[in-house]
Amino acid sequence: MEEKFLQIDENKIRYLESGNSKKTLVLVHGLGASAERWNPVIPIFAENYHVLVPDLIGFGYSDKPLVDYTPDFFSDFLKKFFTATKTERASVVGSSLGGQVSAEFTISHPQDVEKLILTSPAGVMEHSTPALDAYIMAALYPNELNAKKAFELMEGSGEEVPEEIVSGFVERMKLPNAKLAFMSTILGLKNSKLVSSKLESIITPTLVIWGVDDPVIPIENSEIFISKIQGCQLFKMEHCGHTPYVQDPHTFSSKVLEFLTDP
Repeated sequence: MEEKFLQIDENKIRYLESGNSKKTLVLVHGLGASAERWNPVIPIFAENYHVLVPDLIGFGYSDKPLVDYTPDFFSDFLKKFFTATKTERASVVGSSLGGQVSAEFTISHPQDVEKLILTSPAGVMEHSTPALDAYIMAALYPNELNAKKAFELMEGSGEEVPEEIVSGFVERMKLPNAKLAFMSTILGLKNSKLVSSKLESIITPTLVIWGVDDPVIPIENSEIFISKIQGCQLFKMEHCGHTPYVQDPHTFSSKVLEFLTDP
């Protein structure tokens, strides 16, 4: 797995790259996260795919310009990332915020997406949840205690959260403009829902994966995706919270690979 950098609109963008297949898989992280969030599954996917994992602009170790971080802005960024990496067509896996961004990107650029996998995607939830509120508090006041509490709530398993996840989040949220990008994204999400007409326009084969115990975006929100996206499949992951690819990477990756190889 290589760490690389490229320029998009004069901004330095960091990404991870692994695998040498001709088939490309792009992994899009969630709010406040970075490419490392996908570490448990990158090696598994890289056995069969050329895997590209960007730090979304405004997050991780990519630049954080002073702009409005709306879902449309992130969708445009993803298109530019495809162009910069000479990716003509790929399957896309998006988590949480990354799920909404991936859906928006697929709606705008259907020719670029072979298959779409949404993991607990944002975009349809009407009200906040205590776990999301705790996460926002940890971003605004990044310290070990706040972050640990937030990640434990988000995971929903009661198990100890790995120290590197907590410390990595705190470190990233203390970077210049990190809080601004985070809160601008929150406001952008509130003002840009994935309405039914948008979801109904998705004709790309789509799989939705949701942790049954997700306290951030509860699994009840999956109904609108599976009812509006034509032919959409739902896979429920038992004993998992908001990031099933972290909690049960083998089950998650097996289901994704099965979906990707289905005709």
